[in-house]
Amino acid sequence: MRSIRFKLAALTGAAASFAVLAAVGVLLAVGAADRALEAAVAAQQRLDLLTEISARFSDFGLAAVADAEHPSADRGRMDDARSRVFALLERATVRAAAGAGPAGDASAQARERMTAHLRADFIVLDRQIVEARTGSELLRGDRVRGAFNGFAASAGPTLSLLVESERRAVTVAREEALALSMRLRIGAVVVAALVLAAALVLHRALARPLLERLAEIDRAAAAIGHGDLNRRLSIGPRDELGVLMARFNRMAARLARREAKVAQDRAMLERTVAERTADLTDANARLGAIDASRRRFFADVSHELRTPLTVIIGECDVTQRAPAIPEDLSRSVLATIRKRAGRLHRRVEDLLRVARSESGEIDLIFQDVPLAPLLAEAVASFEVAARRQNVALRLDAGADEVVVHADREWLRQVVEGLIDNALRHGGALHSITVTCAAAELDGAPAERVTVTDDGRGIPAEARGRLFERFVRGGQLGQGGGFGLGLALAEWVVTRHGGRITLEHADGGGARVAIVLPRPEAGGSAIAPLAGGEGAGQEAR
Repeated sequence: MRSIRFKLAALTGAAASFAVLAAVGVLLAVGAADRALEAAVAAQQRLDLLTEISARFSDFGLAAVADAEHPSADRGRMDDARSRVFALLERATVRAAAGAGPAGDASAQARERMTAHLRADFIVLDRQIVEARTGSELLRGDRVRGAFNGFAASAGPTLSLLVESERRAVTVAREEALALSMRLRIGAVVVAALVLAAALVLHRALARPLLERLAEIDRAAAAIGHGDLNRRLSIGPRDELGVLMARFNRMAARLARREAKVAQDRAMLERTVAERTADLTDANARLGAIDASRRRFFADVSHELRTPLTVIIGECDVTQRAPAIPEDLSRSVLATIRKRAGRLHRRVEDLLRVARSESGEIDLIFQDVPLAPLLAEAVASFEVAARRQNVALRLDAGADEVVVHADREWLRQVVEGLIDNALRHGGALHSITVTCAAAELDGAPAERVTVTDDGRGIPAEARGRLFERFVRGGQLGQGGGFGLGLALAEWVVTRHGGRITLEHADGGGARVAIVLPRPEAGGSAIAPLAGGEGAGQEAR
């Protein structure tokens, strides 16, 4: 049996031959239609031109008579009419000559001769009118009319013959176009019938058997896709499609064997994954419980410490206001107790704030804060520690009226943290200086707070890393620390719209500079921020 490839090649060749014949037929039909259409259009154009020439003859006659009777009034009108007639006659002569070329028919040549005769008659008429205008003024009109009567007698029949000839040409062209259209319709019907008959024969002989076998392959592939790996095809003729169906059966058999092996491996893998997943789930649950307990403990301890400290401070205030204690020493002691309790209260507030930042619930409360009292409070918190280490702690707070828009407690904690870092990691230092001065931040007025020590300083390669979380001074050979100080300070300053930098101080030591924007006139410099999950992650 012949192969499918041979059948398709034969079918393609037959289709190509038929397409070529159809294309040739279409080209011939289009050419004939174009010629018929061109002939009809040309005849109609010549007819329209002759009609316009007849009208222009009348216009020229009226203008010539008017010029003869009134020479000064209508001379321009007659000249314009003469120019139009000559132009139209020239166009008619050109078109007649184009249709009466070497390959033209006898009727076209006759039209050319009549057009030339008509042009010659008009030239004679124009000459007669010019001669009539040189005679007696009383006879000019009659002579012009006589010349036009002679022109009408000579050129009228010629013009009528030309018009009739063009009408016949239009009629003939239309009849030829209708006949061609009828032949094309008949040819189209015949071709359509032949195409349908050939398509029916090809379908019954070639397409339908192929489609049935392809449908069987499709059904078998769908069954295998749904898991029926025991489905097989019935192999028919030994052509290309038969070979494909045999290979399909072999593929299905291999898939069945592999599916059995995969099912066995999958069962083993699921058992392994289940065992490992159970271990990971237990470990993750334990870690979650530990982390939740740590956060809850941190927040609960802070809350429980704050409550009794508030009571202690309140009792001290009541005792100080009581008149029954005359001794100055008692009042001094109570003042000291209150001062220490207040400091402890602030530390607990800081601890609670860090706990909230760990849980993603941090809030920054912005207000206009005088810098001088805030810096004095931060410095006072470390006076005892500085004296214990023989370190001079100095403050240059500048003007008392300097104000920034900030969260007072967070800003105080940042400054205290910088002083604490200097005391703990400054090495062999002798002094720490806290200053405040005017500055600029991105072209806007700002305040610059610096904490400078005269210790050993920080290596240049380590300055950038100190703002990373959990990078401690001990990792740089300067002692211990919990690794959140500068990272937390940078986070707070950034939320205030400011900038924090670590510099090398003049004469040795380190300088941490904080630049904060001043409040804008008539409003707050920075809108209040509520730290959500992202803020909590930064604080951590």
